[in-house]
Amino acid sequence: MSRPNTHAIDVRPIEEDEFADWLRALNAGFLREPVVSAEVVEGRRPQFVPGRLLGAFDGGRCVATYRSFDQEVTAVGCTTVPADAVSNVTVTATHRWRGLLSRMMGADLAAAKERGDVVSTLIAAEYGIYGRFGYGPATTMTEWVIDVPRAGFDPRRPAVPDDGGRIDLVDAEDVRKLGPELHDRVRRAQPGAVSRTDFWWQTNTGAVTFDGKWTEPFYAVYRSADGEIEGMVSYECDDKWGDAKQPLNTAEVNWLITATPRAERALWHYLCSIDWVQTVKSGWRSPDDVLPLLLPDPRAARITTQADWLWVRLLDVRRAMEARTYGTDGELVLETVDADGFTGGRYLLEAGPDGASCTPTTRTADLTLDVAELARLWLGDESVGRLVTLGTVREERAGAARLADALLRTPRRPWCPDMF
Repeated sequence: MSRPNTHAIDVRPIEEDEFADWLRALNAGFLREPVVSAEVVEGRRPQFVPGRLLGAFDGGRCVATYRSFDQEVTAVGCTTVPADAVSNVTVTATHRWRGLLSRMMGADLAAAKERGDVVSTLIAAEYGIYGRFGYGPATTMTEWVIDVPRAGFDPRRPAVPDDGGRIDLVDAEDVRKLGPELHDRVRRAQPGAVSRTDFWWQTNTGAVTFDGKWTEPFYAVYRSADGEIEGMVSYECDDKWGDAKQPLNTAEVNWLITATPRAERALWHYLCSIDWVQTVKSGWRSPDDVLPLLLPDPRAARITTQADWLWVRLLDVRRAMEARTYGTDGELVLETVDADGFTGGRYLLEAGPDGASCTPTTRTADLTLDVAELARLWLGDESVGRLVTLGTVREERAGAARLADALLRTPRRPWCPDMF
């Protein structure tokens, strides 16, 4: 049987009048209802940026989708780097295995490299897709469920902060005013965190809705004694009662961001003290989150999900490695293999707690690794020694893996609070 002529399918940036067709293909690829209302098209119109939405067209019909947008990622040491964030990647079931994703990905990464982006990022729906394009899983997320009656808080004491601060319920308009500045402070101090667009705040507070599918959540903020906003949470509660008229409600966190430990402690205590709430679902948290240890009985919290989260693709090894800080002083020669030709080569990394230089070199390599493996290591979450054991990193000089771990790994794990 002859293979279909892949190149008869037109892969290109879409025009604005093709946006509705592109959204229909997006829905089909994600197994959603393959119709799109005019309201949805207009609501999502801010996502249309000329040149950043790609589509594959077969006979005039869109059969694959791809979108990228500008983003910042916080590196170790809290410097931010420009990123090409990738989202909305689909290939319709009728057109799989025709190289359409490879063509869209190749075009976008080349454009990102030309723009000067240091990395590309994505959240992978499936694990096995993106490694072949040079992406590596660089952060992990964890979800917790808290059994409130077991948590150990005294139900006779309200969750009033004892540090002079206070917790207030606010509305969506307040969140749109106060949230961006707080989030900017938080994400710039958290390796692995990413920037949020204005559109994110609009869609996550109900200012922009699609087909009326929006349930207004509760919003609470923590204010310090001097009135500064140091924490914010969005959460929803269900309405469930037992046969004997006992409340069995669950509070589910949509997102929770805090700039200080006292704000984090106060907001989790607040969530665990809401009348009728018997269960709290944490939403996406760091894999080494302090949450369970904030409870008088940490065993009241159990992990329900732990999985890879932010994937990173290095587009410029030199700038990426120079953007971060390191745990000790040392030198390493890295032989980086990049099958797509964006950033392969041999680099001398001269690093320390205050920063680094990363320059091309002809010195003998200490470690040889694919660019996807270096991406796994960039934010400090993965062990070089473990990757050597797996055979995905080759140690060319005895002791190089141990030194690399001392340089690259971080005391606290990186974390990306966002889906995009």
